[in-house]
Amino acid sequence: MGIPGCQWQGREAFRLKQGKKTNQVESGQVIQPHQIPRMVALLGKAMVLALLMLAPLAHGQSVCCSDEQPVPTVLLERFINADCDVCWSDPRTTLAPPGALALDWIVPGRLGEDAALSTAASRDALIRLDALRLERPDTRMQAQTDVTAWPGARLRVAHGVAVGEYVGASIELTLPQGVLPETPWQAWLVLVETLPLGLEGSPVPRNLVRNVLQPLWDKHSMLSNSVLINFKETRPMNIPAGANAKRLRVVGWVQDSQNRVRIVSQSFCLATDKD
Repeated sequence: MGIPGCQWQGREAFRLKQGKKTNQVESGQVIQPHQIPRMVALLGKAMVLALLMLAPLAHGQSVCCSDEQPVPTVLLERFINADCDVCWSDPRTTLAPPGALALDWIVPGRLGEDAALSTAASRDALIRLDALRLERPDTRMQAQTDVTAWPGARLRVAHGVAVGEYVGASIELTLPQGVLPETPWQAWLVLVETLPLGLEGSPVPRNLVRNVLQPLWDKHSMLSNSVLINFKETRPMNIPAGANAKRLRVVGWVQDSQNRVRIVSQSFCLATDKD
């Protein structure tokens, strides 16, 4: 039931085979960027992006998933109003404590496109504030959430290579049989751009939120066998203008019916082929 895309497969990937009656993708050749438009026309964007989670491109190849990564026990979310031109570099910004995953949300301001941080602002930040029952800050604020232990649960996130304006991403929750708390569960799959300390004057490293998916899982969404219960979502995610695709990764968490964060996971990208 694992999400594909984390086991390095060298340069073997997929190729298009066009016959008289069918178009299909076969193993054996790396997908090149110039082939993408034709693949989209033949297979559809969603199918191509799902395949790209399995198929590293010829350059800048990487393998990105949460396998064997430390599981965060705290979710630290920092919110900055896009109107605030000094908040990004504020030396009072909280550094993530040990065991915490920090996310940085840029909230749309009242100045719109004239705001200092407008290019990084996202309406997803307003949705997240609403989920936390918080008001939009005038400058900056933060929220810290402890992760409630969920024995036996496993959350896996992964993403493929960026192709044009999209990247394929996945989130998967696995539970032992007999462990089925009350549903629905709200999953969050967040595309972030990891920014180093000092970039644009930031006093802390940041995970800048670039896009969000919110799958809602209930009993009708699950797959199960005699051993495991499984929930999974694989989707294309848009990469906003200005984001550096080489710095992208995904994080995810699941909230239960009582709005508690039960499990958090984050991907790590292992570079495998450098020019």
